[in-house]
Amino acid sequence: MPKYRMIAPKIDKMPWQDKPQGNLNGPLWRYDQNPVIGRNPLPGVARIFNSAVMPYEGAFIGVFRGEQTNGVSYIYLGHSKDGVKWEFEPEKIQFVDEAGKPFMPIYAYDPRLVKVEDTYYIMWCQDFYGAAIGMAKTKDFKTFTRVENPFLPFNRNAVLFPRKIHGNFVMLSRPSDSGHTPFGDIFLSESPDLKFWGLHRHVMSRSSNWWESLKIGGGAAPIETSEGWLLFYHGVTNTCNGYVYSIGGAILDIDKPSKVKYRCENYLLTPEQWYEERGFVPNVTFPCATLHDPDTGRIAIYYGAADSYVGLAFGYMDEIIDYIKDHSKTDWNDTDIGRR
Repeated sequence: MPKYRMIAPKIDKMPWQDKPQGNLNGPLWRYDQNPVIGRNPLPGVARIFNSAVMPYEGAFIGVFRGEQTNGVSYIYLGHSKDGVKWEFEPEKIQFVDEAGKPFMPIYAYDPRLVKVEDTYYIMWCQDFYGAAIGMAKTKDFKTFTRVENPFLPFNRNAVLFPRKIHGNFVMLSRPSDSGHTPFGDIFLSESPDLKFWGLHRHVMSRSSNWWESLKIGGGAAPIETSEGWLLFYHGVTNTCNGYVYSIGGAILDIDKPSKVKYRCENYLLTPEQWYEERGFVPNVTFPCATLHDPDTGRIAIYYGAADSYVGLAFGYMDEIIDYIKDHSKTDWNDTDIGRR
């Protein structure tokens, strides 16, 4: 039995591979058949990466960043029986407005997928007179209705919490600029109705740790545990050869998630394999989703690799939480409520 408690629906057959022998330098290990999605996955799409999946009707479903051969990103729907081998619908997701009329974004990338109560929500980055967050809802993965853009530009990396907190929807985001942002902290906002957002709070800043010294951003939807919200996020550093994206971990207060309880000073995963170091944008590991089972404590992380592939990494909740706590380094910007 896991030492900590995970509050989430049970998953009977999630993708998994036992921990390999040898030094891992952390609580995560990679699937030895990575990447699980390679190049040219369907006609007209050169690369799929930075994508999100979740259980659905006894199998798995996902929203995928498909970089078309013309360079424009859209979101595609994918299906899988085992969470590893994916089949993609050939046409990009057709979004509509509340009246059912076509309402497509100019582009859409880095989607996240979260279920809150009986509805699935997709968040992505799009053009709203500058880089901003788009959002849609569905109950059947057939009709995708866009809701109001939650924030003004410029913003990216929006992630909903999987349940309301004190009656409100809660979302993480990373205010930025409209370019390839060389800065960024994680903030939290609340909404009673997905139309009006407020109660904005600062969560975390970039740190002095080398792997997240430039900027940070939300990754997978937070996982509710007895220790708090387990958050996988990305941290970025700048080198003489460009940016490097690593995966970090933190634990947020369960009732006031703008307060950081623990924050790991070490990365949990950093580019080391060929599919992470070599690609359209080299040296990227970018977390976007997890599958997690409360009975076993198993966690599978889906991450984008080098803006070219999708990889899988695995870990146990107990080991991940203990590792974050044992290597935690926080400052007052993390542990206060984030209001000024």
